[in-house]
Amino acid sequence: MNDEQLLRYSRHILLDEFGIEGQQSLLQSRVLVIGAGGLGSPVALYLASAGVGHLVLVDDDTVELTNLQRQIAHNMARLGQAKALSAQQAAQALNPEVQVSALVARADADLLEAQVPLAQVVLDCTDNFATRQRINQACVRHRVPLVSGSAIRFDAQVSVFDPRRSDSPCYACIFPPDHPPEETQCATLGVLAPLVGMIGSLQALEAIKLLSGVGDALVGRLLMLDALHMNWNTLKLKRSPQCPVCQPNTVSDPVHPHIKPTRSHPNPP
Repeated sequence: MNDEQLLRYSRHILLDEFGIEGQQSLLQSRVLVIGAGGLGSPVALYLASAGVGHLVLVDDDTVELTNLQRQIAHNMARLGQAKALSAQQAAQALNPEVQVSALVARADADLLEAQVPLAQVVLDCTDNFATRQRINQACVRHRVPLVSGSAIRFDAQVSVFDPRRSDSPCYACIFPPDHPPEETQCATLGVLAPLVGMIGSLQALEAIKLLSGVGDALVGRLLMLDALHMNWNTLKLKRSPQCPVCQPNTVSDPVHPHIKPTRSHPNPP
């Protein structure tokens, strides 16, 4: 690191658990962020400011006025602009030395197959159950850790799924692909603005921990927040022997039937 980097990241370097080694790991990393809305905004800003070397932002939507209540990477001047490009601009304004690639595209199977193997960590900041399943499948296939977050109304969830670990469930272990939840949208149900900021910040934190090797990642645990009453709950998760994704040639059978996926829908139609 040069003198400017040592100064910029000095508050990281001062942490005994993190130090120069942890910061150097961030500078050399590549992270894939899928979704540049309510969750993806704080994720992109915090990962850029923290010094992640290469951020790849994926989103096919454009900035609308209703987004600005919570999607803090965007502003009035960028209404109508692609969200991926808007978030790229915001991230590079914070930290010009970080490489930020914007992909104005849907996270379909082809894009995931091309991008997931290149990343050290993938962050799911999307709002669609089918897309979440595709992301999880790609991460399991290429053994890339996945940080998943979601929020709606006053409720939110965040967890880490690490296919490199034999004890880690995958997203489909908890939310089987053949048990889709009822569709919910913040366009009809609403979402409290700071809630997506809180969960996106937690996703960025977990990504930094994974990249630097600092602390214990949220693997095998689902962190749930009831923001209306400010209650945090942690549920222990286990790998499903019937999971059709991480345990092939099996039939899906939910091992956590009491857990319902909280749906983040930052991009209402």
